[in-house]
Amino acid sequence: MTKRSHLTFKCHCAIRFCIMSCSDEYISHVDSSNLIQISASTKAKLKKAKYGVYNHSAVELCHWTKKSFSNEGTCYKHKFYGISTHRCMEMTPTAMNCENRCIYCWRPTEFYDTLQMPASLVDEPDMIINNLIEERRKLIVGHYGNTKTDKVKLDESLFPQHYAISLSGEPTMYPKLPDLIKYLYTLKNTKSVFLVTNGQEPEMLQRLIEEDALPTQLYLSTNASNKKMFAIVNRPRYRDAWERWQRSLELLSEMNTRTVLRMTIIRNYNDSKSYVNEFAQMMERGNPHFIEIKSYMHIGMSTQRLEHSDMLEMDEIRNYSNLLCNSMDRFSIMDESEISRIVVLQNRERFTERWIDGYEKPLIQ
Repeated sequence: MTKRSHLTFKCHCAIRFCIMSCSDEYISHVDSSNLIQISASTKAKLKKAKYGVYNHSAVELCHWTKKSFSNEGTCYKHKFYGISTHRCMEMTPTAMNCENRCIYCWRPTEFYDTLQMPASLVDEPDMIINNLIEERRKLIVGHYGNTKTDKVKLDESLFPQHYAISLSGEPTMYPKLPDLIKYLYTLKNTKSVFLVTNGQEPEMLQRLIEEDALPTQLYLSTNASNKKMFAIVNRPRYRDAWERWQRSLELLSEMNTRTVLRMTIIRNYNDSKSYVNEFAQMMERGNPHFIEIKSYMHIGMSTQRLEHSDMLEMDEIRNYSNLLCNSMDRFSIMDESEISRIVVLQNRERFTERWIDGYEKPLIQ
């Protein structure tokens, strides 16, 4: 039976109903004071999962941030690019909004319910960031009671240096994203901003270019080498989703900022060696500075869609990375993180230094 979710917007004293029918979707938004908000029931689920929520935005302390509080490890982004794990703020202005329902996503895509975010119904960038910083502070203070934590790191973590705009949903759907990124750069402690996109909003990527609002590093999720595979892996809601992604890929090659293609490999979906040449040709068109090749991880909500056996072993990731390198003359293997099952390739022709300015280089490379 198909479940129907209804999204009601109040705008200029008129009521509009946005109705979508999808077998795995539920009500997750309501309108209040003419602004989009996550519904109370969905907000309760997110808070139970240790998210901080503000209207349509959210923040979370990731696994590696919490590990870093006790000096028990750091994120691969620290190993690869130098960012400070304990001072990373992973957030999203679109917690329950996305154009895809990717099978590998460990976020609650089952609660996504709308493709509409009118500019008149969303929060301003400064309100989002300042309220999420406070929500993040609330998540951090509980760690002071843990005797294993490094109190200096906890104190430092209250003042983020790195902002990862990803977490949940698709951030390029937020209509004021250029101003949000610009606002982040005005904050005293900001050293870097990463943005992860599924490529479904090429017009927004064009705006980031034209409005001089590009992040320090922009990621484009790259999980399919052809249109059929794209539909199976990403389960898009737009009929022209593949074409939208292709336009985003072209923009990546022109951007005056650090760019990354991030490939999530899933067994029996996109891991066949027969697709290597297709992926290589596509990646060369995007001409990114880096390519991250990562195994699907059987965690979160993805466990309801995929099996544990769909993860690849590290040796398999290494082998696939070597195959890609052999098909692309300009790329070579830069580094890897075995615990995260990821290998990163670097572009030798469109070269940029791996380390981001302002951070101390890791002691162990």
